Amino acid sequence: MKINIKYSVSALLFLCSTLTINAQGYWDNIKQKKATLGITESDSILSFETPDFQLKLVKASQTVAELRPNQDLNFDFTPSDRLKIRDKDGLYHLGDINLRIKSVDGDWKSYSTAKKRVKVTPIKVSGNILSGADLANTLPKDIPVTIKRFYEVIENQLVLRFEISNKSASNIEIGALGIPMIFNNILEGKSLTETHAQNVFFDPYIGLGAGYLEVKKLSGKGPVLLVMPKENMDFEAYRPLLDDPTRRSIVFEGFHEWMAYSKAYAEKEWKGVEQWNKPTSLMLKSNETKEFSLKFVLSKGVKNIQETIVENGQPSAISIPGYVLPKGVDSHLFLNYKSDVASFEIEPKKAIKIKKNGLTEKGVKKYTVCGNKWGRARLTINYKDGVKQTINYKIIKSESEVIKDFGHFLTTEQWFNEPDPIFKRNPSVISYDYETKKQLTQDSRAWVAGLSDEGGAGGWLAAIMKQLVQPDKEEIKKLEQFVDHTLWGNIQYSEGKHKYGVKKSVFYYEPDSLPKGTYRDDVNYKTWAAWDHKHANDPGRSYNYPHVAAAYWVMYRLARYHKGLVDNRTWDWYLKQAYHTSVAMLEQAPYYSQFGQMEGSVFLYLLKDLKTENYTEMALDLEARMKKRANHWKELDYPFGSEMPWDSTGQEEVYMWSDYFGYNKKANVTLDAILAYMPTIPHWAYNGNARRYWDFLYGGKLSRVERQIHHYGSSLNAIPVLHQYRKTNDLYLLKVGYGGLLGGISNITQDGFGSAAFHSYPTELRIDYLSGDYGSGFYGYAVNSATYITKDENLGWLAFGGNLSVKKEVIEVEVTTAAKSKVYIAPKNLWLTLDSGTFKKIIYNLKTQEVKIILNKKDEFTPDAYLRVNKEVKLPYTKIRGAFKIPLSKKETIIKI
Repeated sequence: MKINIKYSVSALLFLCSTLTINAQGYWDNIKQKKATLGITESDSILSFETPDFQLKLVKASQTVAELRPNQDLNFDFTPSDRLKIRDKDGLYHLGDINLRIKSVDGDWKSYSTAKKRVKVTPIKVSGNILSGADLANTLPKDIPVTIKRFYEVIENQLVLRFEISNKSASNIEIGALGIPMIFNNILEGKSLTETHAQNVFFDPYIGLGAGYLEVKKLSGKGPVLLVMPKENMDFEAYRPLLDDPTRRSIVFEGFHEWMAYSKAYAEKEWKGVEQWNKPTSLMLKSNETKEFSLKFVLSKGVKNIQETIVENGQPSAISIPGYVLPKGVDSHLFLNYKSDVASFEIEPKKAIKIKKNGLTEKGVKKYTVCGNKWGRARLTINYKDGVKQTINYKIIKSESEVIKDFGHFLTTEQWFNEPDPIFKRNPSVISYDYETKKQLTQDSRAWVAGLSDEGGAGGWLAAIMKQLVQPDKEEIKKLEQFVDHTLWGNIQYSEGKHKYGVKKSVFYYEPDSLPKGTYRDDVNYKTWAAWDHKHANDPGRSYNYPHVAAAYWVMYRLARYHKGLVDNRTWDWYLKQAYHTSVAMLEQAPYYSQFGQMEGSVFLYLLKDLKTENYTEMALDLEARMKKRANHWKELDYPFGSEMPWDSTGQEEVYMWSDYFGYNKKANVTLDAILAYMPTIPHWAYNGNARRYWDFLYGGKLSRVERQIHHYGSSLNAIPVLHQYRKTNDLYLLKVGYGGLLGGISNITQDGFGSAAFHSYPTELRIDYLSGDYGSGFYGYAVNSATYITKDENLGWLAFGGNLSVKKEVIEVEVTTAAKSKVYIAPKNLWLTLDSGTFKKIIYNLKTQEVKIILNKKDEFTPDAYLRVNKEVKLPYTKIRGAFKIPLSKKETIIKI
């Protein structure tokens, strides 16, 4: 099987409800506009060379035409390939500026250099200044300020500087000042190979004077561009430029601007929304002049960003285990900056506790930070030299409490058991609207109300995956009913030619064949997404199958390794169902199964269990089928697309199978691409946040293209990142992966509702109100939750998922994860996993190298623990199916390795 996957918008966007456009029509709304940028004239480009970049400016506008790193002149950070299309009024370019200004008694008025293009007036420059211009011509005559813009080289770094003077006779207030960050994230019309070579994604650290923007190639290779504050440009807010007419879609996430002041927006468009930073403004006196500048710095690579920040004299912050803080966990904050801390501010008050712990051996300031009050919290660090840094945390309940509440909500509030004779969705865990506090039984998107695809299967998948983490007998009873009456035989075919096939949806729209009143009048069913019965019954969408396979696999694990948790079926029935479902995906959904699947790692977990149970024929068959897929991916440059032109859906499975079959080069290509858009940033929303930006269209209530905060990509792609960490002990991977892992549960509410994702736009900054496709993300948390113990040469001993103490030569870690079933000790490369039973504490003696494992006491359903060790060890217990069977007692059990 060898398929050349080269995507075009015309071939793919027909799948998307509001994005039914083709490559030719994508730019029609822009091409009709008059060209005003001035690039059609002869001698229209100015060229400059700096120590790091080849910079080109449009002569007429003096906006950036190209920005190429000297070490890779074939690559441009800006969308220069679209310059001849984007040469119209209203389209932003790097070098533009947006302002909102008012007099003392006036109203805010907006100004933008992008709105109406007119030739700017060049300024004669000398010395380190490359180019300068007075921007008056491109601004309205009533603007009360003069604005001059300069490109210069300061200390060998490229600097973009604006000089703003109040020319009026009275004081004015600047309530918004933003510089558009225009880099090449327009993917339209390109193949995966082209996008990874030519395009970038960018991630913000909205951290005031310590803030920065990181701009990275999609491949994850090559230098990283860091935009950093130089003078009076604290990173206060990050505003989407929704007025830029470049069409946002699955091939274009949109542009944003770096805002130094945002009060004017907070008073109007963002009113009532708690922003990442306190919105501020600037009072500019009559005839007063202020300068505002950013610098452009190159970092060697993705993993060198923090190192580059420190080298450039900017505050660096690292939080272990991250910026999502479960209660009861001691996190550690490391600050690396030349100036001492003058004070801390905490908002809301007492939301967190912070205590100084001295310095590390390398002189880095160390603090203990503990979450105290559920919700968002902002820590402002005031340095003695006047620099302010903010770190946004998310405080959640302890992991055990979060998961307990989540399971309860799913099996009560989302438990649907009303009569449903037409669609037969009862009993099940159904989609939920948290805003109305109602179950979602009808939606114009058939799958959302139809228990299938990601947006509809999310509820029941999450409820079953929760049992892998924290089994609950009463919840499992309900899920057994779901399996017997709804999953097997309704969502999944139980007989006929499509046996084991999974339907696209059990809800459908066919009003002419059903009783009047079946459908609500207030739902718009006149869209492509309101599938009729025939389309809803189609088993050809492979993305539905991993949900079902995962459900069977979890029930197998519960039945096999516990006593009395599962009563309706035997463990082997569930295991065989998982196998047959996996095979059915390849046979009945061959087109889409050429791509990596979200939760596709479950097929690998299933394969390992088939081997453990000596189901040799099934194991060999499944492995051979999966190897065909992996061989196909091996032949592709970037083998992790989907039906979309670019996607982060497939990386998890592609990496896991590539690694399993020893295709290390392809596994590394996949991992590099993951790290390109899954950053480690001192902000809970962006740390470990895998890029997803169109799934609100398909699973959200507020349906739009928008960077999603901790959508399912965060925790799914934490699977390969943490897997690779256990192979390399690279702390960077652990920070990124754990950020995604805890990010995966950060959007669960206090009462246990799991949202599709969090809205990043400053008009909302809240969860989406639909449960949507959250289940796929929770799968990533459920299979990947673990405690990590490591030592870093700069930061010392660290624990992720546990509270660590050092007593002379003894390291003790109290396990704080919800599952308490996996522990990795990095210095010993020791990976300990439990099929049943739970870890309480790990004690590691550095002198004797002994590891002492303390297991929690038995419960009604767990008389025995089953321990797996990744190394050959001798223990006084019988091995069953590769695991040590350890009888538990009413007291803790101690094991020594």
